[in-house]
Amino acid sequence: MNDLFDLLGRLGMRLSREAFEALLTHAQKSRLSPAQILEQLCAIEQRERDARNLARRAKGAAIGSCTALDKFDWNHPRTIDRSLYEQLLTLEFLGRGENVLLRGQAGVGKTTLAQNLGLRALERGHTVRFSTLPAALADLLRQESLPATERRLKRYTFPDLLILDSC
Repeated sequence: MNDLFDLLGRLGMRLSREAFEALLTHAQKSRLSPAQILEQLCAIEQRERDARNLARRAKGAAIGSCTALDKFDWNHPRTIDRSLYEQLLTLEFLGRGENVLLRGQAGVGKTTLAQNLGLRALERGHTVRFSTLPAALADLLRQESLPATERRLKRYTFPDLLILDSC
């Protein structure tokens, strides 16, 4: 079994040893056919690659860690229009070229909602850039020439979704 797992690794498969062992146990208990085993192995590998790709893209987008929406308190300190936010999660505004402004008092969750919106866009294959407004301005002002500033500006104009947080 170790030889087979090592061989899969040399072939570029990224599944964990635990997932591989669980698959073999399930295949034996369920008496899966070789084709079914391969289908499940491919599905596990695809999920692993998708998760790694999303993590890499989220890191590149500088989204950072955020609270998942299922743990978000929609009623603190004030009620947030959840249905309106869920409409934003469809990302239809991107296709229409519209901007979205999340506004409210400090601590209501604007950053968390913006980060989750960015993650949704990444999951759907869009390019995203997350930055605070002061950091973006400082980044642009650090450039030593106009051509360098124009090149750096592409970092903020290239993505499908640019998220600028207030601080």
